[in-house]
Amino acid sequence: MPTGASLNYGFSPLAFADLRGFAEDDHADAFAVFQRSCVRVIEGRPSLRKAVAPSPALIEICRRALAPRSIGRREARQFFERHFRPFRVTPPHNPAPSGFFTGYYEPIVNGSLSPSADFAAPLLSAPGPLSARFPLPDRAAIEAGAIADGARPIVWLRDRVEVFLIQVQGSARVRLEDGRSLRLVYAGRNGWPYTSIGRILIDTREIAQDSMSLAALKQWIRAHGQRPGEEGAELMRRNQSYVFFALAPDLDAEAGPIGGAGLSLTPLRSLAIDRDIYPYGAPIWVDADIPGALPEGRLRRLMIAQDTGSAIVGPARADIFFGSGDEAGARAGAVRHAGEFIVFLPVEEGSLR
Repeated sequence: MPTGASLNYGFSPLAFADLRGFAEDDHADAFAVFQRSCVRVIEGRPSLRKAVAPSPALIEICRRALAPRSIGRREARQFFERHFRPFRVTPPHNPAPSGFFTGYYEPIVNGSLSPSADFAAPLLSAPGPLSARFPLPDRAAIEAGAIADGARPIVWLRDRVEVFLIQVQGSARVRLEDGRSLRLVYAGRNGWPYTSIGRILIDTREIAQDSMSLAALKQWIRAHGQRPGEEGAELMRRNQSYVFFALAPDLDAEAGPIGGAGLSLTPLRSLAIDRDIYPYGAPIWVDADIPGALPEGRLRRLMIAQDTGSAIVGPARADIFFGSGDEAGARAGAVRHAGEFIVFLPVEEGSLR
């Protein structure tokens, strides 16, 4: 199943008994999320962000997963153990846990359909079909109006910090002044590489690594100015990548945002992965120590690949979806941790390794 850059990594076979906490997980919950991915796999509908194609073995497993409407924990665990084999992903000549995990969420922010003193920063639509126009101008040029003839404001937000962080998260809900809510979904990007400005602040010792969080990043930018030439603005412009959005046709307040696979995301079950390596729908066991993000301080859970991101690159790199709103954002922003990245390969593929 894994392709490309993953061939430089090791895939070490494990037994399910080797996975700490696996027996205690809610396999029925994970199975329900897997089933939703399987619907997309079987139907072959296009995703929002194209990923490698599922293997014939994964497609066949999905057909079997959709036969029962729902099953209990024991039956769900037996399904995963019957059809998959777990493999630890490790870099060459390094047996230590190599997975690196961050967190993301769906921001919920105030906004307006027209500009005002309170809402002066536009969130832009894509300037028509993007594939034939890559690369578009970089962030600084777009902010200066380089594609104003094609990219139109969808909604106006408080400031460019809000716009920037929604672009990093890849989705958002916007509360309008009349009480209505809009849901924004990813609609493409300008084709420039993603740069982590949080990492820049850590490397330059502006913010200590153990103090870095989403709140700390926003505070630093606002404290250092967002007008052209000011430090906050120039820091954001060092990330030349620029993300465009579209309005989701329906807003289900109970459902999560739409991820790269075209599905609503599920908190602590949906995972963003490198779409050039893994297909959507791949089950992945995460075992990571993430104090501050969860009451128990440890995440041991079966998750399903349902999303991707510009910063999510590599066979053992993943972004954990935490949910919607400020509380989810605070938890997600605290996650920058190593851990075990264990991919479940179909039995037919695992037996060939």
